[in-house]
Order: sequence, then C-alpha cells, then structure tokens
Amino acid sequence: MNLPKKDQKQADEKLSCSIQSMARVRFQANSRDNKANSYIEQLSPTALAYLGDVVYELYVRTYYLLPPKKIVDYHNQVVNKVRAEAQADCLQILTPYLTGAEKEMLRRGRNAAGGKPRRLSPKIYQQATSLETLIGYLYLTNPRRLDELLGKLNFSLLSNK
Repeated sequence: MNLPKKDQKQADEKLSCSIQSMARVRFQANSRDNKANSYIEQLSPTALAYLGDVVYELYVRTYYLLPPKKIVDYHNQVVNKVRAEAQADCLQILTPYLTGAEKEMLRRGRNAAGGKPRRLSPKIYQQATSLETLIGYLYLTNPRRLDELLGKLNFSLLSNK
C-alpha cells in the first residue's frame, strides 16, 4: 500500500519510535547479577564473537530499515557494512574510545581468530573478529555501553539517526 509522502513520513517516524522504545525496554531490563557475569566471563572469545556477529548485524539492519526500500537494497547496504573489511574500519574508529578492559577483550578476540580466511588478510580477519568479540561481550554485560560505542558509528538503537 502506497501512502502519500506526508503520511508515509509519519508512519516511518512512528515505526522508528517503536523500534527505539523496544530497544530501551531491553536495555532497562538487562541488569545482570554477579553470578551471571561470572558465567559470561567463562565464555570463549569465539562464542562471544559468534554472538557479536549477530548483534552487530541486527544494529546495522535496524539502522537501514528506514526509509522503506526494496529487500535487495536493504541487503546490499547491510552487506557492505558487515563485511570484515568494514568491521576492521569500524574498529579503527572506535579504538580511541575504548577502555582498558574493552581493549583487553579485543586482544582476546584477536588471538582467538583462527583459520585462514580465503579472501582477505589475516590481519583484517583478526580485527573483525576482535570487534565481534567486544560486541558480544558488551551485549551481555553492558548494553548501554554497546549502544554508546555503536552510536559513534551511527548505529545506536537508543538515539535518532
């Protein structure tokens, strides 16, 4: 159904507000106790990167959701941002804002990046994996900080574009 531009813009704004509201509820409800944090600390960097990959793609997909467009256009925009090369670039942007503990998580992720990537350099692959590890870790332990950092890349779920 095609709406007039004015009505479509209002519908887009309402949807954007709804997405942001859902994100706020998740962030407010995500308070972890010490026992849960000790379990999180035991997760391997590979497991955290596995989770971080999904979380990062969700942020990117949510960012490109509005204005509405064809699925192929969504896909192309998202793929360009979730590629390892783009993630390595994002890591370079975020590095000055990271705490010592976050840099340590990056180191753990970089060291866990195993295997030989086929289409890119091992350094790029390590950087992308380390970013995914940090994202997975922050998703579980400090979602507000995750949103703050991804906001520096314009992918915040809690603030407007």
